[in-house]
Amino acid sequence: MINGKRVMVVLPAYNAAKTLEKTLAEVPPGVVDDYLLVDDASRDDTAAQAERLGIPTVVHPRNRGYGGNQKTCYTEALGRGADIVVMLHPDYQYTPKLIGSMAWMIASGEFDVCLASRILGTGALKGGMPLYKYVSNRFLTAAENVLLGVKLSEYHTGYRAFSREVLETLPLAENSDDFVFDNEMLAQAVAFGFRIGEISCPTKYFPEASSINFRRSVIYGLGVLGTAVKFRLHRWGVRRSPLFGKQGRRLAEEAPPPSGAVQGV
Repeated sequence: MINGKRVMVVLPAYNAAKTLEKTLAEVPPGVVDDYLLVDDASRDDTAAQAERLGIPTVVHPRNRGYGGNQKTCYTEALGRGADIVVMLHPDYQYTPKLIGSMAWMIASGEFDVCLASRILGTGALKGGMPLYKYVSNRFLTAAENVLLGVKLSEYHTGYRAFSREVLETLPLAENSDDFVFDNEMLAQAVAFGFRIGEISCPTKYFPEASSINFRRSVIYGLGVLGTAVKFRLHRWGVRRSPLFGKQGRRLAEEAPPPSGAVQGV
């Protein structure tokens, strides 16, 4: 626990067998109370590796997408009594050594959301981020800062921490099951007035690290811009969206996700 708050790390996994153990080995001792890995119908032995390492695991019988994976992660985390939830990719792209610092930012009561930014500090390019992704990141972030009316260094990191209140309040069940889920969630956090903090995080790009291809990147980018426009129209009252409305569907109100094998619980 940190400051009396129960900390849980959720690991949305897809074909992470080669990097899972390395990722978990760098988690600081004495910080995390619970783990949960959600295996999105991987084609390798990710679930078996998690079981061997003693990590509670939920296995989707079919692939539900990155956003669908996170919906299961957060639904399970709420059901298991987590106060602070850190979402860490098990592909070893982001350093697990920052889990304690991110959780402390939430436990301090100063922030509701913490993002591990690849742009702050040493920068993503030094970590091997492809130039086209870096340029796209900077363009999309600038557009979102204008449309959302906040100032963040980036919106596209996959390393995040949330308070329980955030996960209970946001209408996450309205969100996409694809990669744009991440962006929709941040736009929702802004819409609902939650405080977002950032911490500098080095990143690594290598063959085993998960990454979307150029075509999927374009689809994601269009989705990001679409989300920001929806936010602005909703804020102006021109066109209301369930993504940002208090009547939107929340995870706790939805039926449990499709049942999969639960291991190591």
